[in-house]
Amino acid sequence: MAEPATATQAAAPAVALLKDELDIVIPTIRNLDFLEMWRPFFQPYHLIIVQDGDPSKTIKVPEGFDYELYNRNDINRILGPKASCISFKDSACRCFGYMVSKKKYIFTIDDDCFVAKDPSGKAINALEQHIKNLLSPSTPFFFNTLYDPYREGADFVRGYPFSLREGVPTAVSHGLWLNIPDYDAPTQLVKPLERNTRYVDAVLTIPKGTLFPMCGMNLAFNRQLIGQAMYFGLMGDGQPIGRYDDMWAGWCTKVICDHLGLGVKTGLPYIYHSKASNPFVNLRKEYKGIYWQEEIIPFFQQAALPKDCTTVQKCYIELAKQVKEKLSKVDPYFDKLADAMVTWIEAWDELNPTGAAVPNGKAK
Repeated sequence: MAEPATATQAAAPAVALLKDELDIVIPTIRNLDFLEMWRPFFQPYHLIIVQDGDPSKTIKVPEGFDYELYNRNDINRILGPKASCISFKDSACRCFGYMVSKKKYIFTIDDDCFVAKDPSGKAINALEQHIKNLLSPSTPFFFNTLYDPYREGADFVRGYPFSLREGVPTAVSHGLWLNIPDYDAPTQLVKPLERNTRYVDAVLTIPKGTLFPMCGMNLAFNRQLIGQAMYFGLMGDGQPIGRYDDMWAGWCTKVICDHLGLGVKTGLPYIYHSKASNPFVNLRKEYKGIYWQEEIIPFFQQAALPKDCTTVQKCYIELAKQVKEKLSKVDPYFDKLADAMVTWIEAWDELNPTGAAVPNGKAK
């Protein structure tokens, strides 16, 4: 059975990579005691904590961390009427942290995710591996059977086109989980005792044209390249659906990455997911999405963006238009979601005016 690493097993790295270029975003409703375990890896970095639920509740953060904390009152104050696009009583609120960050990179993690151990028993510095993934290219146009050719000990295999070996910039690094897998409610109910103990030492680029179910609990991305697409939708309080926030962002992001020639990696790093959520509560949140996804996924598989969509903002506004045109017939919720997607971009550009028109894929 996989077990989390202890704080004493997690040795601080010699150098904190991208210390001044990366924010760690954490959505939470509780005191952040879990940060003690991550202290050796996270303490050099700036944290953005997005408090969900009751804004009058005080969230305690261990001493020694550099952080800013936003609750619902702060979100309403900063965004005004546009705060309607940020979910309430749902971890989807984390995307507000992406919007207010001014850093090039984002790493986001849930507060029930602990430090995992590799097969040798060594504590895994998940953040360091995400950074390695983001700083090396992706290969979305041709699959390499040795997976990530840029990792130490690997390369391009015989028959791989030399014209494609330069790769493309990596926009997203999607990590995995030991212990509690990221299952939907029906699978949780059928396999209540299943735990993931398999550590697969691999990173691979998700090919162009292939969608994937993105999980937000162990995720990093280049905010300059793709941040505007990382909108986690309308979920939670007052909405007919939950637990599809990260997947919605992943589908939108992947379509836009494919269009702009950017890469998405999945695999390492692992975190230790400590707590299984209640499958009956999850089923209540998910049940409409389980039906809807049979139409949502073909929509994204067929989505085409015009050539004049050269920035993430333009791509995202175009996707919102297509959501309104094609998914509103599934449920009126998608009409509201499409409007919120536009509001999200407007709010992003208000808070980040200088980067509003930078062509993505060419950002420095």
